[in-house]
Formats: sequence, C-alpha cells, structure tokens
Amino acid sequence: MPTIHYLNVKEGDCSVIEHYSGNVTVIDVCNAKAEDFISEIIKARLAIKKLGVSGNFNQKKYPVNPVAYLKTHKISSVFRFVLTHPDMDHMDGIKTFFEEFEPTNFWDTDNKEKKEFEEGSPYSEEDWNFYKKLRDNKPRTNPRRLTLFSGSTGKYYNRTEEGLQGGDGLHILASTSELVKEANEVADYNDCSYVILYKTGGHRILFGGDCQDKTWKHILDVHVGDVKDVDLLIAPHHGRKSSRSYEFLEILKPKVTLFGNARAEHLAYGAWNNRKLPFITNNQAGCIVVDAGSEHLPLYVTHKPFAEQLNPYTFYSEEFKAYYCYRVKP
Repeated sequence: MPTIHYLNVKEGDCSVIEHYSGNVTVIDVCNAKAEDFISEIIKARLAIKKLGVSGNFNQKKYPVNPVAYLKTHKISSVFRFVLTHPDMDHMDGIKTFFEEFEPTNFWDTDNKEKKEFEEGSPYSEEDWNFYKKLRDNKPRTNPRRLTLFSGSTGKYYNRTEEGLQGGDGLHILASTSELVKEANEVADYNDCSYVILYKTGGHRILFGGDCQDKTWKHILDVHVGDVKDVDLLIAPHHGRKSSRSYEFLEILKPKVTLFGNARAEHLAYGAWNNRKLPFITNNQAGCIVVDAGSEHLPLYVTHKPFAEQLNPYTFYSEEFKAYYCYRVKP
C-alpha cells in the first residue's frame, strides 16, 4: 500500500514513500545518527506521553532518527535516495543512512558546492565528505547516481519495465540545466533543488525541496496543469519564510500543506492563513503519515494529544504506528 511519511527531524527534511511496487524512496535525510536505535525509539515514545495539548505542542524537542523510524516500520532497504540540493540540513547523517540501507539509486544535482566547517557546527564534515565522494567519484555506480531534469522519463521512476507510463509515479518538475548552471554561478543552490510530483491512485503529492521563485516560475510555465489544485504539498524550505513570493499558492491551492520545524516567527504562516489554506507542522504533529493507497488520503500523526485535538474520535493504527486525524480528500 503506498504510504508517505513526513518525519519530524529537527530543522531539516526527510520524507519516505512506500510505493505500490514495494520500492522505497527517501527524499532528503536529517538527524540520522549511528546510535542505539532501540533506545532512540523508546525515548521518543516516552517523550510523547509526557507532553500535553496546551499552546506549543513542542514536538521539535523530540525529533526522530530516520534510521530507527524506518526499522520500526520494517523497512530494511531503500531503492532510491533523492538529495534535493546540497544543504546540510538535507543530508545530516547521510553516511550512516547509506551504510544502513544501501540505496540502489541516488538522485543528485550537478552542483559544484564547496563547504567549510567551523568548530561548533551542528553538522558533520564526515557527512559532507561522504556526499562529495558520491557526487564526484567515477564510475558512478553502487549506488547508481542519476542527475535528472524537468520532464525526465525513465524506467521504474515513472515508466514500467516495458516503457509504459506508471512505474513508481515520480515526475520531475524541476530543476533545469539552466537553473543548475545559474545556481553554480552564484553559489546559491535553492533554485537548483529537485521538485517532485508523486502521482498515485488519482492523488497528486508535491515535494517542494527548497525551491525559490525562479523554480516556481518554471513550474507554472511548464507544469501548471500538474500542480493546479494539488492534494498535498510538502512545503518548500520546510515552510520557512525566505524572501520569496507565495503567488504560486494561488495556483496550487493545496488541500493540506506539511511544514517542518522552525521558530514560529520564521515560518510563513501568513502566506497560508491569508489564503485560508490548511497546514500541519511537525512541531504540532510529530511525524505525519498519509495513506496514499486510500481514496480519501487519510492522515495520521504520531503525537496523540494533537490528534485528539483535531479529532476526538481518533484511534491508533498499528499499521502506520500513528493516530488518525482526518481525510485530506473528503
């Protein structure tokens, strides 16, 4: 059954797609640590029980480890890992993650990013060096490294083995070779970010990466029919304000948007509230799970008090290991 997991991973991104085919796609990673994964799971569950419902739900203080999370969901291998762009909050723990799950395919951008690490950095230079080897070393196998652009088609991700439409339903809306070239010239890599539309069972789920205005212009010029009135949006840049235009929301009109973590003053609540567009944050919900195999896109969260506030008749799903909230599509 196709399922989407949007993980509560500090101020970074990590999304997991379980496809009909049995393949697993992971888009970005953060807070993946080489620790005692069972202890991580127990600590997270205890923390959730201690939290109440008043005011700030405070789930940002209790991030999950993606490695532990996938193991509790009986995911032992990853078919493709997508790094939307080369920011450390999207590859925090990438070395541990790759060692644990050995992705078969690695989607990357042709960026030329260079980084220097100062003492006290929250991120690991070891992760960056591991990524650089994936990016720069040849031959680019094990994992197979792919750099794909807007409109790309290929076996398994949006084509069957016979070359027919379908596959795992992943459609690349951005970036473009021109946007990547410009990003390399100005050393600003948000506008070379992957933007991926996942189509399954009549649903359209859009993963926004960290894309900025130039990317949205391309998407609305070339792919407007695909993103108009989308069902679910994984907010670009985790939902943060970042000197961008939000006019794209007038076209997308997502039924629900998922925000990551940041201080409240840094999240673009106004852009969604002014358009009366609903959203849920990791800080409220913990991890968010969407049943993409159901007609109505039921949504579940791991933080029970938040689920109870949204739906007094909530129940726990053993399958999704989360609490039912409501249907995205009535």
